[in-house]
Amino acid sequence: MHTIANTQQAEAWNGWEGAAWADGAARYDAMMGGFNEPLLAAAAIGADDRVLDVGCGTGQTALLAARRAARVLGADISAPMLARARADASARGVAGVRFVQADAEVHPFEEHAFDVAISRGGVMFFADPVAAFANIARALRPGGRLAFVAPRAGGPDSPYTRATAALAPLMRAPSPASRGMGSLVDPDRIRGVLGEAGLLEVRVRPVEAMMDYGRDAADAADFILGQGPVRFNLKDIDRDAAARVREDLRAGLRAYETPDGVRIRGSVWLVTAVRPGG
Repeated sequence: MHTIANTQQAEAWNGWEGAAWADGAARYDAMMGGFNEPLLAAAAIGADDRVLDVGCGTGQTALLAARRAARVLGADISAPMLARARADASARGVAGVRFVQADAEVHPFEEHAFDVAISRGGVMFFADPVAAFANIARALRPGGRLAFVAPRAGGPDSPYTRATAALAPLMRAPSPASRGMGSLVDPDRIRGVLGEAGLLEVRVRPVEAMMDYGRDAADAADFILGQGPVRFNLKDIDRDAAARVREDLRAGLRAYETPDGVRIRGSVWLVTAVRPGG
């Protein structure tokens, strides 16, 4: 990997949280999969396009983009997640995609090498987001397109907040990998950052999708309790307290059980922009 600007994030995503996400890739992809089609549709990837997937993680969006594009480069700071991405690409026989371990804020991408840059939540952890998006913009050809999704802030009455109310008193601090996760929740900030990075035609709109948390309430509770931010905050509670939290969480999730499993409506910002020129 070349120079790293985001050293804290590199340590976190190459530690236990990155390994846990790689091990649970299928679960996380199921949770986020409802946002894939809106993202790819907004990117408008053509058969001749060269695509950069920023913060590609375990590679699901890069592999989906490869079905539409001439070639795809997936970039991520996490070695464990990239190992999973490469293994999945090989197992599925997906051609035209490769992966590189890189800090996209400072990585020397070839200038004008891509027609489209995409990201499913991988652009919110930068120490200097303006510098990061300027670097990504340099990798785009003049007139090249950027499309990404970023979290929307969940209010106190959001479905996920209600379903996981049992966790709220215990979630006191972000885990190492989740620091910065809220950096792009404000649409005005998104517009300001991208504008300062030199991008034009910035559009931000909300998109909702049903998110898959598991087969039933018990399975969903175990999945949520295994996620990095939750594990980090619950690591010091005793066994009896952990059992009570698990049961209370299951109870909250039962209202969201469907014949297809636990489904909770989620919402993100879908952001598009264009590099000047072209």
